[in-house]
Amino acid sequence: MTTATAPAAAPGRARALGLVRDYGVYFALGLLFLVNLVVTDNFLTADNLRTQAVQMVPTLVVALGMALVIGTKGVDLSVGSVMAITSALLPLYLGYGAGLSAGVCLLAGAAAGLLSGYLVAFVGVQPIVATLALLVGGRGLALVLAGGQLKDIRNPQLRELGAGSVLGIPYTVLIAAVLAVLVGLLVSRTTFGRQVVAIGGNPKAAQFAGLPVKRVLVTVYVVSGMLAAIAGVLATARLSASDPSRLGELIELAAITAVVVGGTPLTGGRVRILGTVAGAALMQLIVATLIKNDVPASLAQMAQALIIAAAVLVQREGNGSR
Repeated sequence: MTTATAPAAAPGRARALGLVRDYGVYFALGLLFLVNLVVTDNFLTADNLRTQAVQMVPTLVVALGMALVIGTKGVDLSVGSVMAITSALLPLYLGYGAGLSAGVCLLAGAAAGLLSGYLVAFVGVQPIVATLALLVGGRGLALVLAGGQLKDIRNPQLRELGAGSVLGIPYTVLIAAVLAVLVGLLVSRTTFGRQVVAIGGNPKAAQFAGLPVKRVLVTVYVVSGMLAAIAGVLATARLSASDPSRLGELIELAAITAVVVGGTPLTGGRVRILGTVAGAALMQLIVATLIKNDVPASLAQMAQALIIAAAVLVQREGNGSR
C-alpha cells in the first residue's frame, strides 16, 4: 500500500511545486496588496500607487537584464556599479546636451557589459567572479569621475524626464514598461531569445548544435550593462542629483530576487519576463509596506533574503521531483 501511494503522491507534489514556482509570485503580490488595503492608510490612492511604481523602476529595469543573464546560468553583480558610473558621467557631458550625455552613459554600460561578457565567454572566468571585479572597481571609478561629490542636475530635459508624466503616468514608468515589453518580445519571439534559453539549459549541447554560444553570452552581458545604464539615468533624473556613492547600492540583490521569485531559475534554461515584473513589484511593495507601517527598513533586506531562499528551494525541489 505504501509503494502504491508514493508514486501517486510524487506527481501531485511536483505539480504543486510547479504551480508555486510559476504562479507563486502573483499570489504573493495579490495577497500583499490585499493586506495593505487593510493595514496601510491611504494605500489605494493615485499618488501612492504612482510613487510605488516610480520607485520600482530602477529595480525593474536592472532585473530585465539580470533575467537574461540568469537565463544563461550566469549572474551580473556589476549592475549597481554601472548605475553609479552612469550617475557620475551624466553631469560631465550635459554641456553637450541631455541626449548626448545619456548616449555616453549607454556606451559606458555597454562597455562594462562587454568586458564582463568577454571574461565569461572567451576567458572562461566564472560570471560571479568576472562581475564581482566590476562591482568593486566600478564604484571606485564612479567616485573618481565625480570627484567624490554629489552634484545637482539642473538640465531641464533631465528634470522633466525624472518628474514629468503623460496622462498621469510618469515618463520613467512608461520607459520601464516599454523596456519590459521589448525584452519580453526578445525572449519569446526571436531566435536570440531561444538561443539564450538553450544555452542556459545545456551550454555544451548548444555548442554542439552550432549555436553561437560565445556571441550570445557577450550580447547578454552587454544588454544587461545597457539596461543598468538606463536605470542609472532614470534614477539620477528622478533625484535631480548625481550621487555615485549611493546610487545603485545593493540593487543587484533586489534584481536577482525579483528574477528568481518571478520564476527564472538560477540554474538557467528559462526566462520569465512577466514574472520578473511581478517580482520587482513584490520587492517594492514589501519595502513600502514595512516602511509605511513603521517597521525598521533593515527588516526589508531580511525579508528579501528569506524570499529568495524560499524561491530557490522551491525551484530545487521542483527540479528534483521530475
